[in-house]
Amino acid sequence: MNYVNTHKPTNRTLAVIDGGLNLKASVEPLMTTQKPRLLDQVTQAIRTRHYSYKTEESYVHWIRRFIFFHNKRHPDEMGEKEIAQFLSRLASELHVSASTQNQALNAILFLYREVLRKEIGYVDGVVRAKNSRRLPVVLTKEEVKTVLGRLSGAPWLMSILLYGAGLRLMECCRLRVKDIDFSQIIYWFERAKETKTGIPCFLRLLGSRFSDILKW
Repeated sequence: MNYVNTHKPTNRTLAVIDGGLNLKASVEPLMTTQKPRLLDQVTQAIRTRHYSYKTEESYVHWIRRFIFFHNKRHPDEMGEKEIAQFLSRLASELHVSASTQNQALNAILFLYREVLRKEIGYVDGVVRAKNSRRLPVVLTKEEVKTVLGRLSGAPWLMSILLYGAGLRLMECCRLRVKDIDFSQIIYWFERAKETKTGIPCFLRLLGSRFSDILKW
């Protein structure tokens, strides 16, 4: 007696063809690749150009607000008129500063030029935000000494670097020992849209206090 093996192999199915049992390979459904969402495309375009994380947060924020302002219409369906309406509302109703309005404009232009590959002409009819004139508040040397004298540990060291080396806040937070050239007392950094550069620090003035903090 002949036995027919009816065991079902992996990824195969049994089919009755011409009165006999034959094996027929099953066809796997093809995976369809979905197009990334618009904001995901914006994020990818920003990271490809090595913009800072703060720039990424800002651009995504303003593009999202632009879309929601126009009732979730796709930006590809809009143009200069809709951009002008959004920017004008920021100035006339929300009373944002000129720098904030320019930041929103730069984010929207980045969306159209770098993501949608759509050239935007001159945006006419925008209500411009007014530049506020404010005198900078600068501490005297005595006031700086008083503030630094009340600090200790890591807050004291960060304040010394911010004041004496001219570091920005996030540059100071991201500072590592390997970024400092102790032979020349130079801190190497890389700012957004700038090449890697070194700026002199006055860490030599800190003396043993800085060495003690490095031992933490």
